[in-house]
Amino acid sequence: MDSMEPKVSIIIPYYNCKEFIGDCLNSVINQSYNNLEIIIINDGSSHHDTAEIESLINDSRIVYLKNDQTRGVAFSRNLGLERATGDYVYFLDCDDLLFGNAITYLAEHIGKHPAIGAYSKKLVRPSDFLQTSNSTDITVTRDNPEHFFKDMSILNVLIHKDFIREYNLNFSNKTLGYTDLTGIIPFVLYVKDLPRLNIETYFKRERNDPITNPGISQRELSADLRDFTEVMIGLYKTQGETGRVREYLDKVFLHYYRRNVMNLYQQKEDFDSNYMLLSNAAAHLNVKAISSQPMHTKRELKLLKAGNKRSFSKVLRLHAEVLELKNALGVTRIKKYIYKKILLKLPLKNNYIVFESFLGKNYSDSPRNIYEYIIENNLDFKCIWVFTDKRRKIPGNAKVVKRFSLAYYYYFAVSKYWINNMRQPLHLVKRDGNVFLETWHGTPLKKLVFDMKDIYSANPRYKSDFYHQSRAWDYLLSPNKYSSEVFKSAFKFDKEMLEYGYPRNDILYAPDKEVISNRVKGSIGIPHGKKVILYAPTWRDDEFYEPGKYKFNLRLDLKKMKEKLGDEYIIALRMHYFIADNLNVEEFEGFAYNVSKYDDIAELYLISDILITDYSSVFFDYANLQRPILFYTYDLDKYRDQLRGFYIDFENEAPGPLLRTSDEVIDNIINIDQVIKDKALAYAAFYEKFCSWHDGKATEKVVKRVLLDEKVL
Repeated sequence: MDSMEPKVSIIIPYYNCKEFIGDCLNSVINQSYNNLEIIIINDGSSHHDTAEIESLINDSRIVYLKNDQTRGVAFSRNLGLERATGDYVYFLDCDDLLFGNAITYLAEHIGKHPAIGAYSKKLVRPSDFLQTSNSTDITVTRDNPEHFFKDMSILNVLIHKDFIREYNLNFSNKTLGYTDLTGIIPFVLYVKDLPRLNIETYFKRERNDPITNPGISQRELSADLRDFTEVMIGLYKTQGETGRVREYLDKVFLHYYRRNVMNLYQQKEDFDSNYMLLSNAAAHLNVKAISSQPMHTKRELKLLKAGNKRSFSKVLRLHAEVLELKNALGVTRIKKYIYKKILLKLPLKNNYIVFESFLGKNYSDSPRNIYEYIIENNLDFKCIWVFTDKRRKIPGNAKVVKRFSLAYYYYFAVSKYWINNMRQPLHLVKRDGNVFLETWHGTPLKKLVFDMKDIYSANPRYKSDFYHQSRAWDYLLSPNKYSSEVFKSAFKFDKEMLEYGYPRNDILYAPDKEVISNRVKGSIGIPHGKKVILYAPTWRDDEFYEPGKYKFNLRLDLKKMKEKLGDEYIIALRMHYFIADNLNVEEFEGFAYNVSKYDDIAELYLISDILITDYSSVFFDYANLQRPILFYTYDLDKYRDQLRGFYIDFENEAPGPLLRTSDEVIDNIINIDQVIKDKALAYAAFYEKFCSWHDGKATEKVVKRVLLDEKVL
């Protein structure tokens, strides 16, 4: 549009949002609607965040304001309104984005209405933003303001500046949250209905780090409730005499109550203070609004409104019990109910240990080494192994239980010790007296959890869930000093780090490792006299069908490798456990072996003469053998810069060449002796930094420290 079109002022409060502001600002600058005034209010952000936003101010349409201290989003929006010179105003959060034609479509259809809205879409991963609304089939519906603003948000609404001036639309800055409500009230008071487009024009980001960088809506519940009730009570007192406003406020309160009351009930330590906040706000509720609620809610609200805390608490407890029983319907849910209500009340058994490795899929990794040390040394422990297949056979006399069976819940409830190499399910309860040994499953190359900017393939609650799960860990194994520092940062782990090396790597220093190697080759069926190439890549965060369902495209040219290398080598393919089921190598029989489901990858290290990997942490372990490593990094730039990022200077510290094509891989295998010679110094430095803690005795040290409570020298 040209400059004759009405000016739109887009107001963006900015507070410590450097991870997202670039995308946000680009989505505004690149709008098809050109006559924009972009008002950014820096609300007392940190030095680094301030530097980031100021580095992006390179468009003449930007007006940059800066608060001397953090005042809150409401203060910043009000400041933006004072400075706005546009005919229309549009509010945008600094972590959200606009579709390319958002302002164009809204401005074209607002007409003489005081405001117009459209629909929003959740932004879960970057590919979502590639979608855009270019629809020519746009229709307009009309909603009363109460329904139009049912989500209590003024975002994604284009507002006429004349309406703002006439009715003094502004935001109360007494709280951090729920300030939108104060800006919505003028619409409820003075507007009959508002138009809405049938298309999406706004991306609402799903923030996935509520621990270190939460959005206002992700604060802990008591703080959220304080803001909500303060805003509601203020509006009831100042605006509640008008019937429409009172009806709207009643609906907002009831919606909040129904959505949050059970969560508030679960916060036992804050129940009294939370009750007082709710009760003070409920005192303003219209009796007619309460009468339309379900029977149990009606009873609770009457007691809340009357200030009868004792009776309210009893009724709410009954409500919670009924919900738990209702949610227990179904085989899986009833087991969780029995676990919570019955099994957790059984006494702990001090010599019981539950082991699990890779979500019950394997008998492997450091939990296996610890278990086998126990049975080899006849230590007095009752061992329980968790598998997805109850028929799984393992050495010793361990009790084998199926994951998520009733027996599984029983043993987790009564066992003093839990030993796992991954995260435990969220619903497992760590009791007083439980000891949780987290062995983890590798030295990190790729950024982990809280060191990652964003996580798109996993659940949006990933960081929050990980934080709460890792609070249960009492001990965390570390293979080297580098990993210890990463784990403290990435996991926010501040308990005891066991810096002994990984028990799973003890086998790499075993005096009989040649005997073990021959046994493993025989069990797999590898022809006598053939050298072994082990290919063990990681998975890619962007290769998934939907969150939690992963895929992998094998990029090695197995046909050409067989032609060039088949007389001397075979290749063993070990896929990441996320994607182990997605590989078929039947056409390469006799050359390619799918060993993805072979339990112990350390035994595969022993049989291999060369490792090919990419960004998988396997090379940190394999380096203990001081055998050649090739890195098949066909997508290095993308993986390093877009998907995960690295902790180390991978291109300079990797103990082997970085190769982009199958032909390069084949050529390096043919000339492997020269590769070894060229990388000798780099390998020695790498070994010293990442492998020097390993001495073949890590398992013994772990058992003595955690299970026997002995001092480890």
